[in-house]
Amino acid sequence: MVLETKITKLFGIRHPIIQGGMHYVGYAGLAAAVANAGGLGLVTALTQPTPEALAAEIKKAQGLLKPGCEGAVGVNLTILPMFSEVDYGAFRDVIIDSGVKVVETAGRPPGEFVEAFKQNDMKIIHKCVTTRHAKSAIKMGADAISLDGFECAGHPGEEDIGNMILQAMGARELTVPYVMSGGVGNGRQLAAALTLGASGVNMGTRFMATQEAEIHDGIKEALVKGGAGSTTLVMRSVRNTERVYKVGRWVRNPTLNRNSHPTPTLNSHPTPTLPLCSARTTSPPKCRSSSTSSLATSPRSIPTSRARTTGSRSRRAVTPTRPCGRAGPLWHSLTTCRRVTSSSPRWWRMPRVPWPRRAAWSSRILSVGVVYR
Repeated sequence: MVLETKITKLFGIRHPIIQGGMHYVGYAGLAAAVANAGGLGLVTALTQPTPEALAAEIKKAQGLLKPGCEGAVGVNLTILPMFSEVDYGAFRDVIIDSGVKVVETAGRPPGEFVEAFKQNDMKIIHKCVTTRHAKSAIKMGADAISLDGFECAGHPGEEDIGNMILQAMGARELTVPYVMSGGVGNGRQLAAALTLGASGVNMGTRFMATQEAEIHDGIKEALVKGGAGSTTLVMRSVRNTERVYKVGRWVRNPTLNRNSHPTPTLNSHPTPTLPLCSARTTSPPKCRSSSTSSLATSPRSIPTSRARTTGSRSRRAVTPTRPCGRAGPLWHSLTTCRRVTSSSPRWWRMPRVPWPRRAAWSSRILSVGVVYR
C-alpha cells in the first residue's frame, strides 16, 4: 500500500517517512538505506568533523543509491550553541554544492542560509517544538515543518507539549505540510499522525535499532529492550533540554572505605555503574561546627536532621533517599561525592569550590555524567 501525501509529493519520495538527523548516527549507510526503501534519509552535517568530510559522506551516500531509487537523500544542518566554533557557512556551501535537494534545518538558521538554499531550488523542512516557532519558520521560507512533540529524543524544547495536542494545533494553524516527530515507531503511529493532520512522520530512535545504523549493537539491544521509562531529561536548568537514554544506575561500592578518595571507575557489571558514595555501616556523623570554613573543609560534618542556614535562607533536607541507596538527605550525599584527580574523565572533574556551590556542581555532574557514560 502506497500512501501519497503532501510530503511525498514535495520531496519526491514513495513513503511519508523521514529518517531524522541524529548526531553520530546519520551516516551515509543509514541515509542511503532509507532512501532505497522509499523514504527520506538524512546525513547529519555536524557529525562530520570538517566540511570536506561532509562532502565525502554525502558523495558516499549518493553512490549507495540503487538505480530507480524511489526515495531521496538529504542533509540535516543544526545550528545551536556549541562549545567550539563551527564554520556553518562552509557547511552550508558544501550542502549546496553536493546537489542534494532536501535540507532539514534545526535551531536558528540565519536568513541568508535559507535564502541561499531557496536560490538553489532546495526544499527546506525545519524542526519546531511549537506552532509559534513553525509560523516564524514558514515566514522565513520553510517548505515543510517537522513538529517535534515532547516525546522526541534529542532536543524536545522547553514547552513540554505532547504530540496529541501539538499535531492537532498544526493542522489548524499551519499553511505548509508538516510531519509528526517524537515517539513514532510503527504503522499504527503513522496512521495516528495522518489522522491528526500530519502528512508523514519523522523517526530517529527507531532507525537506530536497524542493521544499517553504525552504532554499537549493545545500544541497539538496549533500545529494543527499553520501555516508556527508559529515558530521562538533562540540562533543563540551562534551558537546553535533551532527552537521553538511561545507561547507568547508582550503586554502593563495599570496597571503598569512608576516608578514601578514589578515582571513579567502572565495575564489571554489564550496566555501567560508578562508586559515587562509599558504603556506610553507621549513620553520618553529627555536625560539630556550622561555620562556612569547616563545611568547606569537612563536608561530612553537614547536619542530617536539622536545618542549616546559608546566608539568610534556611534549608531543610526533604529528600528521603540518597544516590548510594541509604535513607537520608540527598544534599548530604552530594557533598560527600569523591574528589578525583586530573587523570579522571573530563565530564567528572569538579572544581574545588566551597559549599553550597560544591553541591550544585555535584548535582549537575551526577545527573549528566552518569547518563552520558
